[in-house]
Amino acid sequence: MDSGLITIFLPIALAIVMAGMGLELTLKDFARVSKHPKAVLIALFCQLILLVGIAFLICKILALPPLLAVGLMLLAASPGGTTANLFSYLYKGDIALNITLTAINAIIAAVFLPLIVNFSILYFMNEGQQVGLQFTKVLQVFLIILVPVCIGMIIRHYAPHVAEKLNRPVRIFAVVFLLIIILGAIIKERSNLVDYLGQIGLATALFCAISLMVGYFVPRMLGISSYQARACAFEIGIHNSTLAMTIALTIMASTTIAMPAAVYSIFMYIFATIFGILITKFAPQDAVKTV
Repeated sequence: MDSGLITIFLPIALAIVMAGMGLELTLKDFARVSKHPKAVLIALFCQLILLVGIAFLICKILALPPLLAVGLMLLAASPGGTTANLFSYLYKGDIALNITLTAINAIIAAVFLPLIVNFSILYFMNEGQQVGLQFTKVLQVFLIILVPVCIGMIIRHYAPHVAEKLNRPVRIFAVVFLLIIILGAIIKERSNLVDYLGQIGLATALFCAISLMVGYFVPRMLGISSYQARACAFEIGIHNSTLAMTIALTIMASTTIAMPAAVYSIFMYIFATIFGILITKFAPQDAVKTV
């Protein structure tokens, strides 16, 4: 993948994708937390604490190479996205809760993601390897996540009809963009691809499956309805691999760090579909309550 394309096109394309996320959000999505905080707090605990810890354990147990370990931790720290809303809709989850979590995660990720990535670099990388997120790069992460989302929300607030017209094209663009960066990363690393799949395939498959199960069963064990737990499962289990790959390729300038997110993207849709079918068939569906 050409370096000029990476440094110019990818951040702009990601900004469009993140703005598309903002097109689906309003201030009411943030205010909704105060009315029904339990499901939101449990989901955030699962995503920010449990899954990051699980990703760390997977890195340690499978003895992942340093750059791939950092890549998996970057993926774990990446929030969910609008794809979770689609799966929640398909498998009868609380879409309002998904939107609420998406709104909060967009804010938290701007601060949380650089902290987790820097910790991972300090822990997994050798002293001679420099792939850190210094202050200017942390600021880039903050801007690349938060500013486009805010722009999208402003458009939604002041020009809702424009937001509705833009929504579908931006969603299509997001899918195409994800496919392009996955293909670009694979082409660049094609000589190492078999090794990467051997090293990171099991780790990403485990992480994807565990994310979905944690997202559903932990809320259920803590008294959250099946309706809301389904929303939590997809919000927690479907990470924003587009964001993770773009940060890896542009801000961190490492195709290797991007590989876990690329491989995870392949498993994500398959596992989420299977999981959705299983919980729809076997999990009890309780009364629908909106958040």
